[in-house]
Amino acid sequence: MSNQAPLIVQRTSLARGILQFIKYTFATVAGIFLFLFLSFFFFALIGMAFETDSAPALEEDSILKLNFAQPITEQAPEEDIPIPEQYLSTLGMDKKDGLLQILRAIQAAKTDDKIKGIYLELSMQPLGWASHKEIRDALLDFKTSRKFIVAYSEMMSESEYYLASVADKVYINPEGGLEFDGLTSEIPFLKGSFEKLGVKPQIFRVGQYKSAVEPFINDKMSDENRYQVTEYLNSLYSTFLAEVAASRKISPDSLKIISSEMLAWQREDFLKYRLVDALVYYNDVEADLRKRMSLAADKKLPFVSYNSYKKTLQPDDYNENKIAVLSTQGDIVSGKGGDDEIGSESMVTELRKLRLDKSIKAVVLRINSPGGSALASDVMWNEIQLLKKEKPVVASMSDLAASGGYYMAMGCNKIVAQPNTITGSIGIFGMLFQVDEAMRDKLGISFDHVSTGKMSLSSALLTKPLTTMERNYMQQMIEAGYETFTTKAAQGRNMPIEELLKHAGGRVWTGTQAKEVGLVDQLGSLQDAVALAASLAKLGKEDYMLKYYPFQKTFLESFVESGTETMFKTRVQDELGPFYPILNEYKKLYGMHPVQARAWLEVPTH
Repeated sequence: MSNQAPLIVQRTSLARGILQFIKYTFATVAGIFLFLFLSFFFFALIGMAFETDSAPALEEDSILKLNFAQPITEQAPEEDIPIPEQYLSTLGMDKKDGLLQILRAIQAAKTDDKIKGIYLELSMQPLGWASHKEIRDALLDFKTSRKFIVAYSEMMSESEYYLASVADKVYINPEGGLEFDGLTSEIPFLKGSFEKLGVKPQIFRVGQYKSAVEPFINDKMSDENRYQVTEYLNSLYSTFLAEVAASRKISPDSLKIISSEMLAWQREDFLKYRLVDALVYYNDVEADLRKRMSLAADKKLPFVSYNSYKKTLQPDDYNENKIAVLSTQGDIVSGKGGDDEIGSESMVTELRKLRLDKSIKAVVLRINSPGGSALASDVMWNEIQLLKKEKPVVASMSDLAASGGYYMAMGCNKIVAQPNTITGSIGIFGMLFQVDEAMRDKLGISFDHVSTGKMSLSSALLTKPLTTMERNYMQQMIEAGYETFTTKAAQGRNMPIEELLKHAGGRVWTGTQAKEVGLVDQLGSLQDAVALAASLAKLGKEDYMLKYYPFQKTFLESFVESGTETMFKTRVQDELGPFYPILNEYKKLYGMHPVQARAWLEVPTH
């Protein structure tokens, strides 16, 4: 028996080895076949896309159809994603339209003899107020060509109605709705959540209005924050009411009463108060468009989609003189940054490239950011100063150019903002999170420390209470950062520091308010900012061409770099639903630099 035991063990081991070999071989072969199948499927889709999504020839009498159904970013890749839309959700990706490209398409349609009008098919799409105004102003300019605009929607909030109101006719579905009851800004407060988790935020700030830290230490707005939110909310709504009133030929006071008293909540009221022109189904809208185009009832409407139309547009005539439009969007971070982030290292590279390029005669810095790292903001500010010594730099503020976003703008020669841009928030805060109690009570993990000095701050996560010395150090660092911010802001605005401090303290302003107190130079669009940059560079209207930066990644580059991460993110977002934004905020908190020039804002869209 003892002689047979080793043999049995050897045979068993051999059998197991063979089984393991077969198992891994099969898995490898299966993996190869799966990879080949997916590759074939993926490239087949690309081939299908290129075959089916080619730009059609533009008919002589066409209607440009704009529906804004896809997310809109400041600048999107020029080429379309080479995969049909129905397959994109499988990959965890979506198409995005670029605001700059949309504006160029509307501008081109104005003088395009083949385009006879625009059809706006609006759905509820989250988009900042200043972005809405950019598109709205472009549509108003389009109307000067005497071409028509017709708008239709099944359901609209104020933000969609803001666009629709420019149309010659505004139609809404008989069973649809129009939200016309004013703006609301709702801020989530995480204090109770942190208390349950045993996480203790350690807050350091300068400025009574620097409310970005309030969600972590309060369960409601402070009096100062409630005041500033009320002020900028009313300013946003005043702009909305005034512009809608002009388009619909209704007095702003009447619109304000309709809104505040919620008089238009039944569909018949939309007609009664002249907010819309008719309650109709889509087939009736088609009949209107056919009449405008002198088409018989059996003729197909000659729509051209935005995606198809932009492919027909010719690039600007070449000119050796160029004005660069550099788009920035997202949170400000150190390093290269990622999607929806402004990385200081990447930005410095772009700014230096523009400084050294002799063909670039002026730069328009397009900013859409709530801010972020104070250090990264200052690094970019310095590079803007170097650029400004060589050529004019004009800041064009989009939806948000607050805190670190304003830090970028204040170093430019001139600042242009929309009336409903959110800006200011000149302030600094620091935030550390004490997690020793959470680790001990929730996970059973404790910590001990050995240090070579009295100061042991090493990250945003604290595993012991702060000493008095550490607290003093943090507060002094925040105050020094605030002094740097305000001093440079005063220099950039050619304003005495005492005057600048009256408008700082972390307070948020709309573009209209910021213009009144001297924080911006001019109210206007991106186009206005370009014209100002050309003037500063002493260039005539025909003396330059626009060039857009940074160059956008192609779909394949983006997919290879972040496809798996994007699919995982989409899966988590689907599972968590409305709780995903909260998780996202936690993720941001634990990855950020302790010292921030940031405005945490819930900008109202309805």
